Amino acid sequence: MKSQRLRLRYELSGAASTSGHRDFLRDWERAAAEAGIGLSYSQGKRPVAQISIAALLPQGVTSSCDLMDVFVEERLDPRVVKEKLQPHLPPGVTLLEVEEVGLHTRSIQSQLRWADYEVEVSTDGATKASLQDGIDRLLAAKTWPAEYRREAKVRRYDLRPLVLDVRIKAMSDDCVLLSMSLRAEQERTARADQVVQALDLPEPKRIHRKALHLQRTSAVVVAYRRGDGQ
Repeated sequence: MKSQRLRLRYELSGAASTSGHRDFLRDWERAAAEAGIGLSYSQGKRPVAQISIAALLPQGVTSSCDLMDVFVEERLDPRVVKEKLQPHLPPGVTLLEVEEVGLHTRSIQSQLRWADYEVEVSTDGATKASLQDGIDRLLAAKTWPAEYRREAKVRRYDLRPLVLDVRIKAMSDDCVLLSMSLRAEQERTARADQVVQALDLPEPKRIHRKALHLQRTSAVVVAYRRGDGQ
């Protein structure tokens, strides 16, 4: 039974960023059980904890802004949930905030629009002028054919509509720090390493997600969803 929906904002660092998706969900499920928080489960032969992550992180990518929604069996004070849950989370996971959201609000994945990243890459001998020229060509292009390989499968797509902005944030003799804003919708999403590849740069040394942007909902609708008529 779903009695309440809670939105958790958390950060990932270190070993937590290398955990696989299934292991990561199991860690949260275990932490909730140890904290005495009753999660809601799906019906059927194999019940699944009702946990929804806004946007999966590729392994090795850290974050200071990730979001997930969890459904619980009975109503709880979000502040109490935060206090109880944090001690049971694995190393590298820090719970920043817990808030209640409307029980019947659209899924968090459907509300997500774009994400901001900070990416550290070796310049591989490139100058600031040549890097900026590559960024300008990408942003000025109408299309940018790209492909994503996973094991034996290859997916071809147009990268250009998925890239909202790329900027040089800082640069040294051998390293550049890029700021990126990339689409993160259910059917249209881009990875920071794919943008780096499009710029003909080496594999990133570090990728950090700084912000997730959700579609804004008016205060009137929020008030209604949190009311007795949820």
